[in-house]
Amino acid sequence: MADKKAQLTIGEGAAPLELPIYSGTLGHDVIDVRNLISSGYITYDPGFMSTASCESKITFIDGDKGILLHRGYPIEELASKSDYLETCYLLMHGELPTKEQKDEFVGSIMRHTMVNEQLKSFLNGFRRDAHPMAVMCGIVGALSAFYYDSLDNDNPRHREISAHRLISKMPTIAAMAYKYSVGQPIMYPRNDLGYAENFLHMMFNTPAEIKPISPVLTRAMERILILHADHEQNASTSTVRLVGSTGANPFACIASGIAALWGPAHGGANEAVLLMLDEIGDVSNIDKFIAKAKDKNDPFKLMGFGHRVYKNFDPRAQVMKQSCDEVLSELGIHDPQLELAMKLEEIALNDSYFKDRNLYPNVDFYSGIILKAMGIPTSMFTVIFAMSRTVGWISHWMEMLSEPHKISRPRQLYTGATQREYVPMDKR
Repeated sequence: MADKKAQLTIGEGAAPLELPIYSGTLGHDVIDVRNLISSGYITYDPGFMSTASCESKITFIDGDKGILLHRGYPIEELASKSDYLETCYLLMHGELPTKEQKDEFVGSIMRHTMVNEQLKSFLNGFRRDAHPMAVMCGIVGALSAFYYDSLDNDNPRHREISAHRLISKMPTIAAMAYKYSVGQPIMYPRNDLGYAENFLHMMFNTPAEIKPISPVLTRAMERILILHADHEQNASTSTVRLVGSTGANPFACIASGIAALWGPAHGGANEAVLLMLDEIGDVSNIDKFIAKAKDKNDPFKLMGFGHRVYKNFDPRAQVMKQSCDEVLSELGIHDPQLELAMKLEEIALNDSYFKDRNLYPNVDFYSGIILKAMGIPTSMFTVIFAMSRTVGWISHWMEMLSEPHKISRPRQLYTGATQREYVPMDKR
């Protein structure tokens, strides 16, 4: 039952329409407009900026206060105290696991890291210079042709098996895409390594030379994965829910999320930071580009500063900055581009123009710097984002299927031609 009701009056003398108002545990109250169509009206909300498309218990964001909670736990605590697979369990199941539950979950994930050997033949069909996101999108979509034994969406056990397969195989697929692009042999996963460490092993080692992975780099990768694991009803998550509402198999749903994430306005933000640094070129050019950023008539924008959702600060950025400092110290890198990034950070944190407008360095700024310092090419940045976000997508998919739902069918404001007669060719 709704706690309150809103009244909508349309035209003079018309009886007001009563619309239920629901309150969640956190966040805005929600006006239920589902029955509005029976009165001959629908709502208009391009981009769904003021529309709740679903009910969810997974992630809560308060952009004004800089709050991001996964199942009630602040992201800062998870990134500092947890690890990625524990966070995966939390997102999927709603509670932190006991030791026994975690051991069982981690064991299941690590036992499914290999992919069908025939996928290597599938991989060989791509051009070597294909973007890794294209390769990942294709391979993940094709997984349903290899793992079709557990595709009954109405069966909770099948949903769990598919979820575990996706989470476990994504690092393998991501590393395969990278190795293929650089012409190196594919490295098989090692189940004796942790999730993040195994990914770095598959990325950077070769059969000819296997080196231990630095704990500092492993921890930085863990944090990147945790901090990007879920972000409420963003474009890619909403895409997965929409595709999932049709009854599509989980591999097709996650492939749709990857395709949505590929858009530069969504998943390409940390890559855009590196491209911006390329454009600035040198520390000596900073003042000129800062002036361009301050000029409202200049199209140049500083990428990686401020955030569409977080209006005061990005709660993920502080943890990521810590990892950024640790990685740069560990590697001892003296890269002109990284020095340029650090100078920009210094300016943004001290310049009144940036402070007054809350243009703070966000999570994408620091993650881009970390990944570059590790030696990961920019084309792989969004792939790693997709690898991390898979658990968020699959958690929302599982949540939706576990509850009554309808196929998604947004409406529109039609402004085209009204009905008209066909004009024969000789009369046009």
